[in-house]
Amino acid sequence: MNDIFKYSFLFIALILIQIIVLNNILFLGYINPFLYILFIVVFPFRRDRGFILILSFILGLIIDFFSDSGGINAAATLAIAYIRLPLIKGLLRKTEIDFLVFNILKTPFSKLLSFIAILTFTHHFILFSLDYFKFSELLTILSRTILTSVFTIILIIFSLLLMNKNK
Repeated sequence: MNDIFKYSFLFIALILIQIIVLNNILFLGYINPFLYILFIVVFPFRRDRGFILILSFILGLIIDFFSDSGGINAAATLAIAYIRLPLIKGLLRKTEIDFLVFNILKTPFSKLLSFIAILTFTHHFILFSLDYFKFSELLTILSRTILTSVFTIILIIFSLLLMNKNK
């Protein structure tokens, strides 16, 4: 029951931080970090895969609603929620049984960073590809993906450090 409150609070807090603070800040004029994907990173792997897909879609849809972005966040969050389980299985060689006690925050830093980086780059590439939706804008898509991903990854790592420090 404690997990339900913890993840519900995290879900709502990340939405509010994204909408109220981060959507109104542009670093270097066009870099906008997307901290809300932290929820998908830390959500327990022992839960039903369909549940995280639904939550991720709702998360992205709420961000889209308040960002007036027409569903691109929902599509990007749904995509990374879909690939997160195969990704962690590939990175850490985990099996279904391991996920009953597995905690992403207790993985080696290099593996955690790889996991976060792949999810973040995938999310941002899908998001900016759908936003620009032109092959002629490929360089813009790639540059925004890389720059925004770097800032998002740094923000996620700092947030994880704060979350671990509070335990």
